[in-house]
Amino acid sequence: MAHVRLFRHYIHVPFVILGLIDFSVLVCSFLLATFFRYFGDDAYFFENLSLILPSAAVFSSVNLLTMIAVGVHQSRLEEGMSGMMLRTIMALVIGIPAAGFSYLLASEWLWYLGSSGVLTAASVFGFFLLGIVRYVFFAVAGKDAFKRKVLVLGSGFRAQQLLEDLKTPFNRKGFTLTGFVPLPDEKTEVPEEFLLHPATTLQRYIHEHPVSEIVVAVDDRRKGLPMEDLLECKMEGVKIVEALSFYERESRKVALEMLTHGWLVFSDGFTVSSVFGFGKRSLDILASLALLIVSLPLMVLTAIAIKIEDGLRAPIFYSQERVGLNGKVFKVHKFRSMVTDAEKNGAVWASKNDARVTRVGDFIRKVRIDELPQIFNVLNGTMAFVGPRPERPVFVEELSEKIPFYSERHRVKPGVTGWAQLCFAYADNEEDTKEKLRYDLYYIKNQSLLLDLLIIIQTVEVVLFKKGSR
Repeated sequence: MAHVRLFRHYIHVPFVILGLIDFSVLVCSFLLATFFRYFGDDAYFFENLSLILPSAAVFSSVNLLTMIAVGVHQSRLEEGMSGMMLRTIMALVIGIPAAGFSYLLASEWLWYLGSSGVLTAASVFGFFLLGIVRYVFFAVAGKDAFKRKVLVLGSGFRAQQLLEDLKTPFNRKGFTLTGFVPLPDEKTEVPEEFLLHPATTLQRYIHEHPVSEIVVAVDDRRKGLPMEDLLECKMEGVKIVEALSFYERESRKVALEMLTHGWLVFSDGFTVSSVFGFGKRSLDILASLALLIVSLPLMVLTAIAIKIEDGLRAPIFYSQERVGLNGKVFKVHKFRSMVTDAEKNGAVWASKNDARVTRVGDFIRKVRIDELPQIFNVLNGTMAFVGPRPERPVFVEELSEKIPFYSERHRVKPGVTGWAQLCFAYADNEEDTKEKLRYDLYYIKNQSLLLDLLIIIQTVEVVLFKKGSR
């Protein structure tokens, strides 16, 4: 099994295992630092171990959350081991004051977190031990660790779409594609090099070439499926999954080109309980107030910088109409990052190196400071902290006509940050908007408080590494 599903969200199993290993290594690092700092005698150390463990657990938890926030584990796929360890250094440095703050909150039972010497030593030990353990883990597990062998039934449009969208190493981290089995009378669009032509039934074929999963990617099921053959495969332990569900699970987005009203109606998800609604609103308020308190000095400095650059009469904020929940139009607030007459010729997409952006605006866009006034949109209820980014009415009208299911993103409140912002860069054209819609639909289908918390934590990575800013 290459994924676990926790509160509707798919998490890759190696990431879970690596996270548990990292947690254990960090606990050991803290114990090692404490031993050298306060003890030195084995027997005395083990007698007091129960008093040290709470501090060790909090130290590990804080650093693991920080590593998630800066994208340490995912960076292994894109940046390699060196990139992963560089982000680990950043996480451990941030974790020292964060763990120290935990001591201030519960000093009566987190005694050992109160020592900066222990925290620094534990972080140093942690870095070296994490490097060694991760190297061994990847060497032993190998690049195909935990991957399932997958066979695709079908070779038409849907099958070709799966091949095209999931062929990148990033999207295929959970499975190995063995090939596509065409059906009789089906128009083949998959290249011949990926096709399989079993001389026997699927059941006999998978006995000779074992797979753990068969993906049904047939364009027209009315022409018939080998149901008895598929049933025999399922009874022997092979998982049978529909193409759209497989695509969603592996890529954490929805396949827009394959999407049908029927799948939306009968698939799981797209359900919101009153308990979730209350919990989400509570999370919105808490997250917004916390961000407001932390960012208030920065907001004041930004306002001063805008005035210095553009003069005392220049406006600090920029309000703009956006489309929100159920298509209702509202005013979103931002720090002004463009010249005052930026849209004198009408609404246009923001572009890379946009000449309308001021010098202060260029900086605050890159580090997302211009978005901070949207905190007040969250507090007044027109936005959520997590959700699809709100778009302008003129663009919504245009995109709804061109992109199927685009209006479905207005089933939830728009957000300050969102799943699409974490997974994809800035959208400034129709194709990019389609890609972001795939992620927005995934979020709407699988929304939960856990997913919201994960997005909030990982938004730190977006800010620190300027992902998607323009």
